Amino acid sequence: MSEPGIHRTRHAVGVAAPPDLVYQLVADTSGWPHTFSPTVHVRRLDGDDRTELLQIWAFAGDEVRTWTSRRHLDPQARRVRFRQEVTSPPVTALGGEWQIDGDGAGGTEVVFHHDFSVRDDDPAHVAWVHATIERNTGAELDALRAAAERGAARDDLILSFTDAVSVRGPVRDVYDFIYRADAWEQRLPHVARMAFTEDTPGIQTIDMDTRAADGTVHTTRSVRVCFPDSIVYKQTTVPPIMSAHTGRWEFRQDDGVVHVSSQHTVVLRPEKVTELLGPEATVARARDAVRATLGANSRATLTLAKKAVESTHV
Repeated sequence: MSEPGIHRTRHAVGVAAPPDLVYQLVADTSGWPHTFSPTVHVRRLDGDDRTELLQIWAFAGDEVRTWTSRRHLDPQARRVRFRQEVTSPPVTALGGEWQIDGDGAGGTEVVFHHDFSVRDDDPAHVAWVHATIERNTGAELDALRAAAERGAARDDLILSFTDAVSVRGPVRDVYDFIYRADAWEQRLPHVARMAFTEDTPGIQTIDMDTRAADGTVHTTRSVRVCFPDSIVYKQTTVPPIMSAHTGRWEFRQDDGVVHVSSQHTVVLRPEKVTELLGPEATVARARDAVRATLGANSRATLTLAKKAVESTHV
């Protein structure tokens, strides 16, 4: 068996925004799922604001994979180094660095380095990893530039909210109602069509047509990652007014009562507001409309879950 080689890549982008703002978007992984299209979910396993261990779920080609990475953050130098501690085959080692520097004119130059090796230095695997890095890094840098260049205006485009109910019954039954999305077409009136796959346990793909209160039907495609106490998801095909939509179902049992919540984070597309809602529409109106539509669907699902569980156990 030959010793695996080390392969390196370098990507760069100029951003018309201050370097400190760009650094914060890279450093704060809580925003990655609704900023970077390849990222589905990030969970911090341990760490602080200088060193952290993350588990990341992200697309590699058409497949969602997971790995853990140790990150070292240097806010003064605006550097973020990372190294995977648990890799996803065929990768045997992968790391890199974000370098974020001022360009001397008020903007930023971002350089993103990767180095990796694969099992037996197999050429086909090397080519696959190169292609995945090329695709994901290009998407991430484009998204980073777009997010940073919106500046403070981006805050108005991000909408986060939560709906919740309390259910008297076992948490496993409430969880199962949400987990079994393959049964939603029969259980939920607002679901017009459902295609469901779970090729890897705990990682689900949902292709769904949802009927709004006005009768319109929206097609979405989502990936869900299922944990014992929560289910997180990211829509990879979203309605036209959104550029991103992520969410989380959480389940907590307390003295026989299950507290279940549905959390949403949406990024709006400002260029679509007047096109879709009329010439007088504003971003504020779009926020209200999206909140009403998504909230209605969430509350309907929560109410039906409550009814189904309590009809059996109360």
